[in-house]
Amino acid sequence: MKPEKTKTAATSAATSAANSAAIKAASGGIAATPCPCGSGRGYDACCGALHRTFAETGALTAPDAQALMRSRYTAYTLDLIEYLLATWHPDTRPETLERGERDLKWLGLEVRRHSRQDADHETVEFVARSKVGGRAHRMHEISRFVRVHGAWLYLDGQID
Repeated sequence: MKPEKTKTAATSAATSAANSAAIKAASGGIAATPCPCGSGRGYDACCGALHRTFAETGALTAPDAQALMRSRYTAYTLDLIEYLLATWHPDTRPETLERGERDLKWLGLEVRRHSRQDADHETVEFVARSKVGGRAHRMHEISRFVRVHGAWLYLDGQID
């Protein structure tokens, strides 16, 4: 297990300001449009609410693993790297994440199954479609999520 870093008030404020600015910049043009996660709701009422809460307070407030998975997909579409890292379990989280390729276009998300193993463990099976350099890609994953201190985190996934 990795040691946790202690945040000072100044560090937390600076991180929160940077996250807030990144989320506002990335999501500014899509607030009233359908959420990229495919829920059928507007971004502001869907993943945008989770992204904003994180940017403003650092809190992770997804009510379940499916909501977290959808918000992570949307974060990938918007290059919200800080959110992606914060929602990744520290035991499996990479040190850094690269921004998406310039010609990467996310095309859609299909949630196939969401199941609960117990109060703190859930899985979500999904297919994410994208296009890079004019070539279509499809990623099928069964992701595992765990709730730690009340917050859902992505643990790992099996990709087909």
